[in-house]
Amino acid sequence: MHSPARGTLAACVAGEIFLFAALGRQVLAFFQYFGELTLLHWDTWRGLLRGRLNVHETIKQMASIGIGSLPIAALTLAFAGMTLAYHIAHTAQRYGVSNLVGYGVAESIVRELGPVLVAVVVAARSGSAMAAELGTMKVTEQIDALRSMAVSPVNYLVLPRYVAAVILVPALAFIGDVVGVVGGYIMAVMSPYINETQYFSSIPGNTEPWTVTAGLLKAVAFGVVIAIVGCHQGLSCRMASEEVGRATTRSVVYAIMLVYAVDMALTAILYPV
Repeated sequence: MHSPARGTLAACVAGEIFLFAALGRQVLAFFQYFGELTLLHWDTWRGLLRGRLNVHETIKQMASIGIGSLPIAALTLAFAGMTLAYHIAHTAQRYGVSNLVGYGVAESIVRELGPVLVAVVVAARSGSAMAAELGTMKVTEQIDALRSMAVSPVNYLVLPRYVAAVILVPALAFIGDVVGVVGGYIMAVMSPYINETQYFSSIPGNTEPWTVTAGLLKAVAFGVVIAIVGCHQGLSCRMASEEVGRATTRSVVYAIMLVYAVDMALTAILYPV
């Protein structure tokens, strides 16, 4: 007969094996997903270098990303700048540095808030639209029809969206930076803690050009992430109508997670201590 202790030990070992097996599957799934994104990115660049870019479709995608996302991004950054200015002003008054509120708002927005918040907005709106459009085309076999006509889905569908995102996300980030700083100024006029005449005067002498440039470089990387993730989810969508919604949801979640991960890596590279 088996003793209770031996049975408990066997159960513990079986539980650990199951745990490690589940962890191993997740690790393999992560590397598989990362590899698929890398291959799609490589195919996109290969089409770009071979001159396969459809200019008309690219302009159409730029209009969709830029015009559609601009009001949301501007409104988001305006409120973020106002809120940030209020908190910074409240703290700055306690330490007697109220004249640096404008610099604090501008530095925070161009370094992090501007590129990241714009990327989140574009991922939620345009990245999900990419996944939904390509996923619907996949389910309705339009992508298979393109292949049957010897048309590359990557060159025809992914490449224009990729180029549009890489161009428009930094442009939106720059506009968001300006709107965020102006939003902080509006709060400066309304708040008794801030001297509005000193708000803009503290920015040019303290905020370096490289800070703005590095923030825009981040936005370029975020545009790559949003386009590749959204298009990959659409192209890899399963052949079922309900899978389109799931692919759209995954594209938003994965894109935002990768945006934060890339932001952390680029912050360490672009702003060395």
